[in-house]
Amino acid sequence: MEANLIMKKLSSSQVRAMYLEFFKQHGHTVEPSASLIPHDDPSLLWINSGVATMEKYFDGSVVPSNPRLTSSQKSIRTNDIENVGKTARHQTLFEMLGNFSVGDYFKKEAIKWAFELLTSPDWFGWDKEKLYMTVYPEDTDAKKYWEAVGVAPDHIIEVEDNFWDIGQGPSGPDSEIFYDRGEKYDFLAPDDPENYPGGENERYLEVWNIVFSQFNHKPDGTYEPLPRKNIDTGMGLERVVSIFQDAPTNFETDLFLPIIKKTEEFSGSTKYGSSKEYDVSFKIIADHARAITFAIGDGALPSNVGRGYVIRRLIRRAIVAGHKLGIQDDFLYKLVPVVGEIMQSYYPNVLEQKDFIQKVVSSEEKRFNETLNDGMQLLNDLIENVKTSDSKVISGKDAFKLYDTYGFPFEMTKEYVNDAGFEVNDEEFENEMKKQKDRARNARSDAKSMGVQRDLLVEIKTPSEYTGYTNLTENDAVLKDIVYDEKLVDSVNDGIAEVIFDKTPFYAEMGGQVADKGVVKDADGKLVAKVKDVQHAPNGQNLHTIEIFSSINVNNKYTLEVDKAFHSKVSKNHTATHLLDQSLRNVLGDHTHQAGSLVEPNYLRFDFTHFGSVTKENLQKVEDMVNEQIFKELPVKTVETDQETGKKMGAIALFDSKYGDKVRVVSAGDFSVEFCGGNHVKNTNELGLFKITSESGVGAGVRRIEAVTSEAAFKYLNAQEQTLGKTADLLKVNQLQDVPSRVELLQKQIKDLEQKQTSLESKIASQQASSIFDDVKVAGQFNLIAGVIKVSGMDQLRQLADTWRNKKVSDVLVLGTSNDDKANLLVAVSDEAIKDGVKAGDLIKAIASNINGGGGGRPNLAQAGGKNPAGLQDAINDAAKWLENFK
Repeated sequence: MEANLIMKKLSSSQVRAMYLEFFKQHGHTVEPSASLIPHDDPSLLWINSGVATMEKYFDGSVVPSNPRLTSSQKSIRTNDIENVGKTARHQTLFEMLGNFSVGDYFKKEAIKWAFELLTSPDWFGWDKEKLYMTVYPEDTDAKKYWEAVGVAPDHIIEVEDNFWDIGQGPSGPDSEIFYDRGEKYDFLAPDDPENYPGGENERYLEVWNIVFSQFNHKPDGTYEPLPRKNIDTGMGLERVVSIFQDAPTNFETDLFLPIIKKTEEFSGSTKYGSSKEYDVSFKIIADHARAITFAIGDGALPSNVGRGYVIRRLIRRAIVAGHKLGIQDDFLYKLVPVVGEIMQSYYPNVLEQKDFIQKVVSSEEKRFNETLNDGMQLLNDLIENVKTSDSKVISGKDAFKLYDTYGFPFEMTKEYVNDAGFEVNDEEFENEMKKQKDRARNARSDAKSMGVQRDLLVEIKTPSEYTGYTNLTENDAVLKDIVYDEKLVDSVNDGIAEVIFDKTPFYAEMGGQVADKGVVKDADGKLVAKVKDVQHAPNGQNLHTIEIFSSINVNNKYTLEVDKAFHSKVSKNHTATHLLDQSLRNVLGDHTHQAGSLVEPNYLRFDFTHFGSVTKENLQKVEDMVNEQIFKELPVKTVETDQETGKKMGAIALFDSKYGDKVRVVSAGDFSVEFCGGNHVKNTNELGLFKITSESGVGAGVRRIEAVTSEAAFKYLNAQEQTLGKTADLLKVNQLQDVPSRVELLQKQIKDLEQKQTSLESKIASQQASSIFDDVKVAGQFNLIAGVIKVSGMDQLRQLADTWRNKKVSDVLVLGTSNDDKANLLVAVSDEAIKDGVKAGDLIKAIASNINGGGGGRPNLAQAGGKNPAGLQDAINDAAKWLENFK
C-alpha cells in the first residue's frame, strides 16, 4: 500500500476555483451560479441542485452552444430543516459543484476525469487508497472504467441502490465516490452493518455522485435507451472543504467558522465547543444566516407562504437559537456582512446588497421578537390551564401551534413544561408534524421528472435568420423544414404543422414579449397558412406553428407577413416595460429587480421584487417618471456588441439570462439601458401616454404592475372620465372637480347619522334592559335573567352584559337578538356562579345548536352566532333547563 500523501491546505474559494478550472481545461463552459429562485420551473420552490439549472439542455428544449458544462451552483433544500445543527452534514444552503455532458462524453471520460481531479498532484492530490467507489451491480462498464484508471477492485463496491430514478423521464445508474477520513472518525463497531463506504457512518464521507443518464423511464414502467446519453454530477463543496481542512464537520470550515466566531461575540461568555447543546444553536445560526442572506439577495422575502415562509421560519429558528445562547438583542442582521465577506470571491453581489438584506432581516427580527413574547405568554397560559386539569399533560396540538406559529422548537416547549412539573403529548405532536409534512409533500411534486428529449427537433440544425428588427415582410423566405405529426415531411395540405424558414420576420416568444402573428402567402399572393405561434427550437431557430389552408412544400419560396398593428402595439408596451423598470429603481431603490413580465398588444404586466407595498405617492411618482421620458421624445437605440462592452455601457441583465457572445443593448436616451432581444419603438414619443391600471402583491416580496400605453391608455382614461361624469350626475354637481368635496360632505352626513343611530339604539337597549333586568327567574340553584330582545347586534348585547355585571342582579344572564336573518346569543356568568362550576363557554355550546350556530368564550362571558333566528326562544328555554340540571 502506498504511503499516505500530505493533504493540501486549500480554502473554500480555492477548492471551488480549482474544480471549475479543471473542467474548463477539459473543454467545459463555466456556467455562472443561477438565482435560487427558479424562473422557468413552477414545480420548484428553490433551485435545489446544479442539474436543476441544466434541465432545458437535458430535455432537449435548448441545445447548448457547448455540450460540456460545469458550475458551482448555490442551492437550498428545506426537507430536513429540523436536522440542521444536529448532524455533521445537513445544510439548508449549500453549493453543488458539477460537470455535465449533454450528449457528448459518457462513462469512460467522466470516470477518468473524476479520478484525475481527485488524485492528480496538479489538482486535489488525494491519496487514491483513501477513495472508494460504489457502482450499480449491473453497470459492468462503470466498474471496468474505475479499474482501468487505477482503482483497486476491493475499493469498488456494488450497491443495489445506485440507480438514479425520479419517475418518468431520464434515469440511469450512478457511481458514488467516498473518502476514507481515517480511524479517528470510525465511531462504529467493526462488524456494524453500516461500517462500509456507502453506509451511515462518519468515517467514509460521500463527496461526489456521477449519474450516467442513459435510459428513458416510460409511463408503463419500462426503460428504453435515450437517443443521447448524458452525464450529471454533483459534488458538495462544503464536504470537500471539510476534507481539505480536516474539519470534524462542515461547520468547522472557513465557510461557517467566521459566522460562528461572530455569534460568540454576541453571546458573551457562551463559546462554541463548550457543550453539545450550545453547538447545535451555533450551527443553526451559521447555517440559517447563510441561507437567508442568499435567498433575500436573490429576491425572496419573508412571508407566510411558499419560499417566503421558508425564510421566515429560518429567521425565527435562528433567533430562538440565539436566545438559547443568551442573545437577547437583535443580532441576525449583523451576520449578513460576515456571510458576504466569506463568499465575496464568487458572489460579490451579496456585499453589494448587504444594506438591503440587513434591512429585511432586521425588520423581521424585530417583528419576531414581539411574536416570541406572545408565544411565551401562550406557553405560560397552557401551563396555567393544565394545572387545573386532571391530565397534567400539554396537548401535542398546542405544542405544535407553538412550533408552527411562533417558531418554538419542540424541545424548548418540553423543557419549559417539564420544569413546571408537567409533560407534553409527544405522540400527538408527531402526528401533527406528519400531517404538515404530508401537506407539504402533496403541495409539490416530490421531484420534477425531467422532460424526455424531443429528438426530432434537436436534430434539426437548419440555420434560420430573424429579420424582424428591420423588416416585417419577407418576400422570398424558403421553407426548409416541416414537422407534422412528429415526423419530418416534404409537404402538408392542411392541419397544424411546425415549420422553419431560412429567414423570418416573425418574433419568437421570449423575455415576456409574445410571439408575432401573421400570414404565409405563396408566390402568387395566395394565403396558404396563418401563423398562430412562434417559439425557439432547441437549436435556436424560430419555429412557427401554422394553420395550413392549402399545400405547402419544402424548398418553396413564400411571403411572410407580420401583423403590423399587433407588432406595433407589442413594441410600444415592451419599450414601456424598460422605462417602468428604471423608474421603479429610481423611486423605490436599486434592490428592486424585475421578476417577470408579459408584453401583450393591449396591455403590459410587470412583476418586480420589493419589500412591502408601494405607496400611492410612489406609484404616482413612477407613472409620472415614465410619462416624462415619453414627453422628452427620447431616441430608442439598439447596439449589437459583446457582453463586457454592454456591461460597461451600464446595461442591466435580467434574472440569470444566459446571453450569447453577441448581445443587443437597448437604450432609451440616457434614462434606461438594458440587454434585450425584443422589439422596440424608435422614439419614446410613439408610446403617446403611459397609465398604470393596477398594482398588487402576487407572492412573497413580489409586486405586480399592470399598465397600458397609447390608444389603450386613451381608452382607459376616457372610460374613467365617463365613470366620474356619471358620479357627478348622481351627486348633482356641475363640475367634475367638485365630486370629491361632495363625497366628503355625504360621508360626514352618513357618519353623523350613524352616531345618532347608535345613540338611539343604546337608549332603546337601556330601556329594554331596565325591564328585562326586573324579570329574574330561578333555574335550579341559580338566579337567571334571560330573554330575546331587539338590538342592533352583538355590540349592544355586550353593553347590556356590562350593565348587568355592574348591577349584580342575577347569577347568569342569557340574551338573544336577531338581525337580517342572523341570530346572536350571549351568556354572562357572575364570579360567584363560576366558583360553583358554571362556565359561560359550556352553556353557550349547549344552546347554540338551536340557532344552527356555534360559539365559545371565557368562563365569565361567551357568545355565539347562527343563521336560525327562529330558534332563539328555544335557546333561552334550554339555558334555563341546563341550569336546572346543573350539578
